Amino acid sequence: MFTGIIEEVGAVSRRSGSDMTIMAKIVLEGVQEGDSIAVNGACLTVVSFSHDSFVVQMSPETLERTTLGSLRPGDAVNLERALAYGGRMGGHFVQGHVDGVGRVHSVQNQGEFSLWRFQAPAEVARYLVPKGSVAVDGISLTVVEPMGDTFGVAVIPATIEKTTLSSKRAGDPVNMEADMLGKHILHYMKQMTRGSLTLEKLKKHGFA
Repeated sequence: MFTGIIEEVGAVSRRSGSDMTIMAKIVLEGVQEGDSIAVNGACLTVVSFSHDSFVVQMSPETLERTTLGSLRPGDAVNLERALAYGGRMGGHFVQGHVDGVGRVHSVQNQGEFSLWRFQAPAEVARYLVPKGSVAVDGISLTVVEPMGDTFGVAVIPATIEKTTLSSKRAGDPVNMEADMLGKHILHYMKQMTRGSLTLEKLKKHGFA
């Protein structure tokens, strides 16, 4: 589980088949083999590490559903360690399970802030609600004015400076993960509509 608060921007140093080596510093503090680190919002497992880098392996599913397959040596990536028990919850619950790839639609500067619009894949668009949460390349953002498959977010300068958004332009692909709470709610609502989840079953499990 992650929070969508990026700890640092690392850099890809090597690609070999499904293996990817990433240069980092902060996320290496206390790291162990088997730990989870979100790379551009995708939860990956550390298989080995050194004093200045770590290696992850990407499954076919990860390569198919995310932008990680297009990363090359020198590319910057957002990094976040898994949430520690008792840690601060600064963003929202992010699983690191990317739902699909969206794109930067437009960027409009508004004084110190900037208004970004993104185009979301269907797997994410159905969960967009005003003031709801969404993870873009692992960054926890608040949804503004969702319209169809596009939505806006107001981004503060610190977020631009501390993430890979600083290098993004209109048309660039980004990993997206919908709010997990929204996904669960819609799932249960669909089950009740189909009749497979009744009020009696909810009461039996203590949900009503």
